Amino acid sequence: MNAALGLVSRWFDDAASGFARLVRLARRARRVELVERPDGLFDAALRRRKAPTALDRPLRLAPEAPPAGSGAASSLLKRSQVHVLLDPSRFVFRPLELPRAATPFIEGVVRAQIDRLTPWTSGEAVFGWSAPADIGADKVRLIVAATARGEIAPISEALAAAGVYGITMSTSMEEDPAVAIPILSGETKRDLEAGRLRLGLIVGLGAAGLAFVGCLVAWIMIGGALDSRLQDLEGQIADRRARLLSPQGSAAEQALDVLKKRKRATPSPVMVIEALSRTLPDDTHLTELRIENGKLQIAGLAGDASQLIHLIEQSAQFTHAAFVAPTVKGPSGDEAFRIEAQLQPSFEVTH
Repeated sequence: MNAALGLVSRWFDDAASGFARLVRLARRARRVELVERPDGLFDAALRRRKAPTALDRPLRLAPEAPPAGSGAASSLLKRSQVHVLLDPSRFVFRPLELPRAATPFIEGVVRAQIDRLTPWTSGEAVFGWSAPADIGADKVRLIVAATARGEIAPISEALAAAGVYGITMSTSMEEDPAVAIPILSGETKRDLEAGRLRLGLIVGLGAAGLAFVGCLVAWIMIGGALDSRLQDLEGQIADRRARLLSPQGSAAEQALDVLKKRKRATPSPVMVIEALSRTLPDDTHLTELRIENGKLQIAGLAGDASQLIHLIEQSAQFTHAAFVAPTVKGPSGDEAFRIEAQLQPSFEVTH
Protein backbone atom coordinates (compact mmCIF):
# COMPACT_ATOMS: atom_id res chain seq x y z
CA MET A 1 0.00 0.00 0.00
CA ASN A 2 2.80 2.44 0.96
CA ALA A 3 4.69 1.61 -2.24
CA ALA A 4 1.59 2.35 -4.32
CA LEU A 5 1.05 5.67 -2.56
CA GLY A 6 4.71 6.54 -3.15
CA LEU A 7 4.38 5.84 -6.87
CA VAL A 8 1.27 8.01 -7.09
CA SER A 9 2.98 10.86 -5.20
CA ARG A 10 6.02 10.71 -7.49
CA TRP A 11 3.73 10.76 -10.53
CA PHE A 12 2.07 13.95 -9.23
CA ASP A 13 5.50 15.53 -8.61
CA ASP A 14 6.83 14.62 -12.06
CA ALA A 15 3.69 15.84 -13.82
CA ALA A 16 3.68 19.13 -11.89
CA SER A 17 7.39 19.69 -12.57
CA GLY A 18 6.82 19.05 -16.27
CA PHE A 19 4.01 21.60 -16.45
CA ALA A 20 6.12 24.09 -14.47
CA ARG A 21 8.99 23.68 -16.96
CA LEU A 22 6.62 24.44 -19.82
CA VAL A 23 5.54 27.61 -18.00
CA ARG A 24 9.18 28.65 -17.48
CA LEU A 25 9.99 28.10 -21.15
CA ALA A 26 7.18 30.46 -22.09
CA ARG A 27 8.30 33.14 -19.64
CA ARG A 28 11.87 34.39 -19.08
CA ALA A 29 12.51 36.20 -15.79
CA ARG A 30 14.72 39.25 -15.40
CA ARG A 31 18.00 38.78 -13.53
CA VAL A 32 18.61 41.04 -10.52
CA GLU A 33 21.75 40.98 -8.38
CA LEU A 34 21.71 42.06 -4.72
CA VAL A 35 25.09 42.65 -3.04
CA GLU A 36 25.03 42.89 0.76
CA ARG A 37 26.96 45.74 2.35
CA PRO A 38 28.58 45.68 5.84
CA ASP A 39 25.73 47.84 7.19
CA GLY A 40 23.11 45.20 6.25
CA LEU A 41 21.68 47.05 3.24
CA PHE A 42 21.76 45.62 -0.29
CA ASP A 43 22.98 47.29 -3.47
CA ALA A 44 20.74 46.20 -6.35
CA ALA A 45 21.49 46.01 -10.06
CA LEU A 46 19.47 44.73 -13.03
CA ARG A 47 21.73 42.42 -15.06
CA ARG A 48 21.52 43.14 -18.80
CA ARG A 49 23.43 41.81 -21.77
CA LYS A 50 25.18 45.13 -22.43
CA ALA A 51 25.71 46.59 -18.96
CA PRO A 52 24.04 46.32 -15.52
CA THR A 53 21.64 49.05 -14.40
CA ALA A 54 22.13 49.91 -10.73
CA LEU A 55 19.32 51.05 -8.46
CA ASP A 56 19.75 54.61 -7.16
CA ARG A 57 19.36 53.65 -3.48
CA PRO A 58 20.24 50.51 -1.46
CA LEU A 59 17.50 48.17 -0.22
CA ARG A 60 16.67 46.93 3.26
CA LEU A 61 15.11 43.47 3.25
CA ALA A 62 12.82 42.50 6.09
CA PRO A 63 10.02 39.90 6.35
CA GLU A 64 6.40 41.07 6.49
CA ALA A 65 7.33 44.42 4.87
CA PRO A 66 7.99 45.62 1.31
CA PRO A 67 11.66 46.22 0.39
CA ALA A 68 12.70 49.63 1.74
CA GLY A 69 14.60 51.66 -0.85
CA SER A 70 13.72 53.47 -4.02
CA GLY A 71 10.22 53.49 -5.45
CA ALA A 72 11.39 51.14 -8.20
CA ALA A 73 12.45 48.41 -5.74
CA SER A 74 9.19 46.46 -5.69
CA SER A 75 8.71 46.54 -9.47
CA LEU A 76 12.36 45.54 -9.97
CA LEU A 77 12.15 42.46 -7.73
CA LYS A 78 8.68 41.25 -8.71
CA ARG A 79 8.83 38.21 -11.01
CA SER A 80 12.65 38.51 -11.26
CA GLN A 81 15.34 35.87 -10.88
CA VAL A 82 17.36 37.24 -7.92
CA HIS A 83 20.93 36.37 -6.96
CA VAL A 84 22.03 37.50 -3.49
CA LEU A 85 25.75 37.92 -2.72
CA LEU A 86 25.88 37.70 1.09
CA ASP A 87 28.49 39.43 3.26
CA PRO A 88 31.19 36.95 4.45
CA SER A 89 30.77 38.12 8.06
CA ARG A 90 27.56 36.08 8.25
CA PHE A 91 29.48 32.81 7.82
CA VAL A 92 32.11 30.64 9.41
CA PHE A 93 34.61 29.11 6.98
CA ARG A 94 36.21 25.72 7.54
CA PRO A 95 38.67 23.80 5.30
CA LEU A 96 37.90 20.18 4.46
CA GLU A 97 40.20 17.61 2.82
CA LEU A 98 38.72 14.60 1.04
CA PRO A 99 39.94 11.73 -1.10
CA ARG A 100 39.65 12.58 -4.79
CA ALA A 101 37.35 9.57 -5.22
CA ALA A 102 34.79 11.27 -2.93
CA THR A 103 34.37 14.25 -5.30
CA PRO A 104 31.09 12.98 -6.86
CA PHE A 105 29.61 12.64 -3.36
CA ILE A 106 30.71 15.99 -1.90
CA GLU A 107 27.21 17.12 -0.94
CA GLY A 108 26.55 14.05 1.18
CA VAL A 109 30.01 14.17 2.75
CA VAL A 110 29.73 17.86 3.67
CA ARG A 111 26.21 17.37 5.04
CA ALA A 112 27.47 14.55 7.24
CA GLN A 113 30.42 16.66 8.46
CA ILE A 114 28.53 19.91 9.23
CA ASP A 115 27.97 19.13 12.90
CA ARG A 116 31.70 18.45 13.28
CA LEU A 117 32.89 21.51 11.36
CA THR A 118 30.35 24.02 12.76
CA PRO A 119 28.19 24.52 15.88
CA TRP A 120 25.07 23.46 13.94
CA THR A 121 23.58 20.27 12.58
CA SER A 122 22.82 19.95 8.87
CA GLY A 123 19.17 20.71 9.61
CA GLU A 124 20.03 23.89 11.53
CA ALA A 125 22.63 25.20 9.07
CA VAL A 126 22.67 26.71 5.61
CA PHE A 127 25.96 25.92 3.93
CA GLY A 128 27.92 25.61 0.71
CA TRP A 129 31.42 24.81 -0.43
CA SER A 130 34.03 26.02 -2.88
CA ALA A 131 35.17 24.10 -5.93
CA PRO A 132 37.52 21.26 -4.83
CA ALA A 133 41.23 21.95 -5.48
CA ASP A 134 43.75 19.18 -6.07
CA ILE A 135 46.39 19.12 -3.29
CA GLY A 136 48.24 15.98 -4.36
CA ALA A 137 48.45 12.55 -2.71
CA ASP A 138 45.13 11.71 -4.39
CA LYS A 139 43.30 14.32 -2.24
CA VAL A 140 41.28 17.48 -2.80
CA ARG A 141 40.68 20.48 -0.54
CA LEU A 142 37.61 22.69 -0.34
CA ILE A 143 36.29 25.48 1.89
CA VAL A 144 32.93 24.99 3.62
CA ALA A 145 30.93 28.14 4.44
CA ALA A 146 28.07 27.78 6.94
CA THR A 147 25.71 29.85 9.05
CA ALA A 148 22.52 29.35 11.03
CA ARG A 149 19.39 28.90 8.93
CA GLY A 150 17.80 31.75 10.89
CA GLU A 151 20.45 34.11 9.48
CA ILE A 152 19.27 33.48 5.91
CA ALA A 153 15.55 32.81 6.35
CA PRO A 154 14.53 36.50 6.77
CA ILE A 155 16.18 37.38 3.43
CA SER A 156 14.41 34.56 1.59
CA GLU A 157 11.09 35.41 3.25
CA ALA A 158 11.41 39.10 2.34
CA LEU A 159 12.21 38.29 -1.29
CA ALA A 160 9.38 35.77 -1.48
CA ALA A 161 7.00 38.41 -0.11
CA ALA A 162 8.25 40.78 -2.81
CA GLY A 163 7.09 38.29 -5.45
CA VAL A 164 10.44 37.19 -6.89
CA TYR A 165 10.45 34.34 -9.40
CA GLY A 166 13.55 32.56 -8.07
CA ILE A 167 16.35 33.02 -5.53
CA THR A 168 19.99 31.94 -5.54
CA MET A 169 22.60 32.91 -2.95
CA SER A 170 26.37 32.87 -2.61
CA THR A 171 29.18 34.39 -0.56
CA SER A 172 32.94 34.82 -0.89
CA MET A 173 35.88 34.48 1.45
CA GLU A 174 37.26 37.69 2.94
CA GLU A 175 40.80 36.50 2.19
CA ASP A 176 39.99 35.79 -1.46
CA PRO A 177 36.81 37.59 -2.69
CA ALA A 178 37.26 36.01 -6.13
CA VAL A 179 36.34 32.58 -4.70
CA ALA A 180 32.55 32.36 -4.93
CA ILE A 181 30.76 29.81 -2.75
CA PRO A 182 27.13 29.02 -3.71
CA ILE A 183 25.06 28.85 -0.53
CA LEU A 184 21.42 28.39 -1.39
CA SER A 185 19.42 27.76 -4.54
CA GLY A 186 15.76 28.34 -3.74
CA GLU A 187 13.27 28.81 -6.56
CA THR A 188 10.41 30.55 -4.81
CA LYS A 189 8.00 31.10 -7.68
CA ARG A 190 9.05 27.95 -9.50
CA ASP A 191 8.38 25.77 -6.48
CA LEU A 192 5.13 27.63 -5.89
CA GLU A 193 3.99 27.04 -9.46
CA ALA A 194 4.92 23.36 -9.29
CA GLY A 195 3.07 23.09 -5.97
CA ARG A 196 -0.01 24.75 -7.42
CA LEU A 197 0.05 22.50 -10.46
CA ARG A 198 0.45 19.45 -8.24
CA LEU A 199 -2.48 20.65 -6.14
CA GLY A 200 -4.49 21.19 -9.33
CA LEU A 201 -3.81 17.64 -10.47
CA ILE A 202 -4.79 16.27 -7.08
CA VAL A 203 -7.93 18.39 -6.95
CA GLY A 204 -8.88 17.44 -10.51
CA LEU A 205 -8.45 13.74 -9.94
CA GLY A 206 -10.01 14.10 -6.50
CA ALA A 207 -13.07 15.75 -8.01
CA ALA A 208 -13.44 12.90 -10.50
CA GLY A 209 -13.02 10.42 -7.66
CA LEU A 210 -15.55 12.25 -5.52
CA ALA A 211 -18.07 12.21 -8.38
CA PHE A 212 -17.65 8.45 -8.67
CA VAL A 213 -17.88 7.99 -4.90
CA GLY A 214 -20.97 10.21 -4.84
CA CYS A 215 -22.73 8.00 -7.37
CA LEU A 216 -21.68 4.90 -5.47
CA VAL A 217 -22.86 6.31 -2.14
CA ALA A 218 -26.17 7.36 -3.65
CA TRP A 219 -26.68 3.87 -5.04
CA ILE A 220 -25.80 2.26 -1.69
CA MET A 221 -27.97 4.70 0.24
CA ILE A 222 -30.93 3.65 -1.86
CA GLY A 223 -30.46 0.17 -0.44
CA GLY A 224 -30.13 1.63 3.07
CA ALA A 225 -26.81 -0.15 3.76
CA LEU A 226 -24.59 2.79 4.80
CA ASP A 227 -26.76 4.90 7.06
CA SER A 228 -24.68 4.24 10.16
CA ARG A 229 -21.38 4.74 8.26
CA LEU A 230 -22.52 8.12 6.98
CA GLN A 231 -23.48 9.20 10.49
CA ASP A 232 -20.02 8.30 11.76
CA LEU A 233 -18.44 10.22 8.88
CA GLU A 234 -20.53 13.29 9.62
CA GLY A 235 -19.44 13.15 13.27
CA GLN A 236 -15.77 12.97 12.24
CA ILE A 237 -16.17 15.95 9.89
CA ALA A 238 -17.88 17.98 12.63
CA ASP A 239 -15.11 17.17 15.13
CA ARG A 240 -12.42 18.13 12.64
CA ARG A 241 -14.22 21.38 11.76
CA ALA A 242 -14.48 22.24 15.46
CA ARG A 243 -10.76 21.64 15.93
CA LEU A 244 -9.92 23.81 12.91
CA LEU A 245 -12.15 26.64 14.15
CA SER A 246 -10.78 26.45 17.68
CA PRO A 247 -9.06 29.70 18.76
CA GLN A 248 -6.23 27.63 20.24
CA GLY A 249 -4.77 27.19 16.76
CA SER A 250 -4.49 30.93 16.11
CA ALA A 251 -3.03 31.51 19.60
CA ALA A 252 -0.39 28.85 18.98
CA GLU A 253 0.48 30.44 15.65
CA GLN A 254 0.81 33.86 17.29
CA ALA A 255 3.09 32.43 19.97
CA LEU A 256 5.22 30.77 17.31
CA ASP A 257 5.48 34.06 15.41
CA VAL A 258 6.63 35.82 18.59
CA LEU A 259 9.31 33.19 19.14
CA LYS A 260 10.49 33.49 15.53
CA LYS A 261 10.74 37.29 15.75
CA ARG A 262 12.61 37.06 19.06
CA LYS A 263 15.06 34.56 17.57
CA ARG A 264 15.73 36.80 14.56
CA ALA A 265 16.28 39.85 16.77
CA THR A 266 18.67 38.02 19.14
CA PRO A 267 22.35 38.07 18.13
CA SER A 268 23.86 34.67 17.45
CA PRO A 269 26.58 33.93 20.09
CA VAL A 270 28.61 32.00 17.54
CA MET A 271 28.60 34.93 15.10
CA VAL A 272 29.41 37.39 17.92
CA ILE A 273 32.47 35.36 18.95
CA GLU A 274 33.51 35.01 15.31
CA ALA A 275 33.24 38.80 14.78
CA LEU A 276 35.14 39.47 18.02
CA SER A 277 38.01 37.17 16.96
CA ARG A 278 38.33 39.15 13.71
CA THR A 279 38.22 42.50 15.54
CA LEU A 280 40.70 42.11 18.42
CA PRO A 281 44.49 42.34 17.76
CA ASP A 282 46.67 39.23 18.03
CA ASP A 283 48.34 40.49 21.24
CA THR A 284 44.99 40.61 23.06
CA HIS A 285 44.12 37.72 25.39
CA LEU A 286 40.65 37.35 26.90
CA THR A 287 40.17 35.98 30.40
CA GLU A 288 36.41 36.56 30.56
CA LEU A 289 33.56 36.79 28.00
CA ARG A 290 29.87 37.23 28.83
CA ILE A 291 26.87 37.69 26.51
CA GLU A 292 23.55 38.55 28.14
CA ASN A 293 20.65 41.00 27.77
CA GLY A 294 21.96 42.27 24.43
CA LYS A 295 25.33 43.23 25.90
CA LEU A 296 28.87 41.90 25.57
CA GLN A 297 31.37 42.07 28.43
CA ILE A 298 35.01 41.12 27.91
CA ALA A 299 38.04 41.26 30.16
CA GLY A 300 41.67 40.39 29.53
CA LEU A 301 45.14 41.65 28.72
CA ALA A 302 46.31 43.74 25.77
CA GLY A 303 49.50 45.50 24.69
CA ASP A 304 47.57 48.73 24.12
CA ALA A 305 44.09 48.62 25.67
CA SER A 306 43.24 52.16 24.55
CA GLN A 307 42.90 51.10 20.89
CA LEU A 308 40.36 48.35 21.62
CA ILE A 309 37.37 50.72 21.94
CA HIS A 310 38.03 52.13 18.46
CA LEU A 311 38.46 48.67 16.92
CA ILE A 312 35.28 47.30 18.52
CA GLU A 313 33.23 50.32 17.43
CA GLN A 314 34.35 49.78 13.82
CA SER A 315 32.67 46.34 13.76
CA ALA A 316 29.05 46.29 12.60
CA GLN A 317 28.35 43.73 15.36
CA PHE A 318 28.96 46.12 18.29
CA THR A 319 28.05 49.66 19.38
CA HIS A 320 28.57 51.93 22.41
CA ALA A 321 31.77 50.23 23.51
CA ALA A 322 33.29 51.65 26.71
CA PHE A 323 35.62 50.73 29.56
CA VAL A 324 33.70 49.73 32.71
CA ALA A 325 36.83 49.64 34.91
CA PRO A 326 40.19 51.42 34.89
CA THR A 327 42.96 49.78 32.87
CA VAL A 328 45.83 48.48 34.98
CA LYS A 329 49.35 47.90 33.67
CA GLY A 330 50.83 44.59 34.80
CA PRO A 331 54.44 43.56 35.49
CA SER A 332 54.84 42.19 31.97
CA GLY A 333 53.82 45.51 30.41
CA ASP A 334 50.36 44.30 29.29
CA GLU A 335 47.30 46.32 30.32
CA ALA A 336 44.38 44.63 32.06
CA PHE A 337 41.02 45.90 30.77
CA ARG A 338 37.27 45.37 31.12
CA ILE A 339 35.00 46.56 28.27
CA GLU A 340 31.24 46.50 27.74
CA ALA A 341 29.46 46.96 24.36
CA GLN A 342 25.94 46.77 22.97
CA LEU A 343 25.26 43.89 20.54
CA GLN A 344 23.59 44.40 17.19
CA PRO A 345 21.28 41.62 15.92
CA SER A 346 22.91 39.48 13.23
CA PHE A 347 19.97 40.47 10.97
CA GLU A 348 17.88 43.50 11.74
CA VAL A 349 14.10 42.99 11.54
CA THR A 350 12.16 46.14 10.68
CA HIS A 351 8.44 46.76 10.87
